[in-house]
Amino acid sequence: MELLTLAAGGTVAGTLSMPGSKSLSNRALLLSAFCAAPTALSNVLDADDIRHMRGAFKALGVAVAEQGESLVVQGPWQPGTPAEPIFLGNAGTAMRPLTAALALTPGTFELVGEPRMYERPIGDLVDALRQLGADIGYLGEDGYPPLKINGKKLAGGTLSVKGDLSSQFLSALLMAAPLCEGDVTIKVDGELVSKPYVELTLGLMAIFGVTAERPDDQTFVIKGACQYQSPGNYYVEGDASSASYFAAAGAIGGDVTIKGLFKGMLQGDVDFVDALEQMGAKVQWGEHQVRVQKGELKGIDIDANAIPDAAMTLATTALFAEGQTVIRNIYNWRLKETDRLHAMATELKKVGAEVEEGQDFIKVSRGKAIRYAEIDTYNDHRMAMCFALLALGNSTMGIRDPKCTAKTFPDFFARFAAIRKGI
Repeated sequence: MELLTLAAGGTVAGTLSMPGSKSLSNRALLLSAFCAAPTALSNVLDADDIRHMRGAFKALGVAVAEQGESLVVQGPWQPGTPAEPIFLGNAGTAMRPLTAALALTPGTFELVGEPRMYERPIGDLVDALRQLGADIGYLGEDGYPPLKINGKKLAGGTLSVKGDLSSQFLSALLMAAPLCEGDVTIKVDGELVSKPYVELTLGLMAIFGVTAERPDDQTFVIKGACQYQSPGNYYVEGDASSASYFAAAGAIGGDVTIKGLFKGMLQGDVDFVDALEQMGAKVQWGEHQVRVQKGELKGIDIDANAIPDAAMTLATTALFAEGQTVIRNIYNWRLKETDRLHAMATELKKVGAEVEEGQDFIKVSRGKAIRYAEIDTYNDHRMAMCFALLALGNSTMGIRDPKCTAKTFPDFFARFAAIRKGI
């Protein structure tokens, strides 16, 4: 396995722009396919998850053309039955929305992926779709991919979905609901995790002409046979989750300006910058950028349910802070590309940190950190990028399988090296 050794120390300084958001890129691709008129998408992320969605479109006969730096998606949504199973790797942002969309689309479809995908639950989404009359079967263990979908037009109706595992289930249902012939009422059972991702979905749907009614916080009503309308052109926001590593680098070791991040973004992970400011970083917001400078960092106690992806970066930033950092309400870390709670605790201990791993929380303090270790990344892009920050300390750091960042940020290490000075 490839090992990347990162030199220790130095400072960070520079200005950079973020690649497009993974979550918005795949959502925008799907909603564009639902429109009758073409949509030109710009700043679409070029990474594994998006390639899997585009590969699914190709198998389904959905036309996507490259025009300059834009992708032009041509609807309407009339996919054909593919000759082979559709391979989605470990792309949850493709598997979950496509499951819902294809369940409401006439045809027979098989969705398959990597072994880790088969460990990521999808039963709550399937159960919700079955309440509308969807015909979805498991090709392996019940409750998990791979899936066989006998898609068909559905009348709509009322369904409930559990909210405590993944907001992607609700987002998938919301985006697909307008494909039903009648109105769809979605009731969320229990606490909804990662609420900003649902707001992101609703905000993007509105840009594409569909607005959900919300009679209360737990209920969403979408009109049936509601036609998505192409906005013509749509610019994908810079990835706020990916920006977290560079914002943290500025807080730890220097002065970084990130273009494309701004207050009021659809992406909730932009609030990660507020957490850094709470820790002691110096933050200045501009119209379409944010500047983060080194400060005297102190540990914080934070409910991070609303920023689950970016919150991982807090766990490694904590090793540069005085005192203990507690990151709470993050059970859904266990359901991601790997069991991120256990993986994070394991690798932090390798570098000498004091760590307590709970069912839905992690407590981190510096301990004897930071010492050299070869970090296992578990084929998880965010593990690799989070632990790269530790090279800003006094010890070199080894990152195994660095190319796993291809899932969302293929040139991460090159861009990280470009802002590091004096090493």
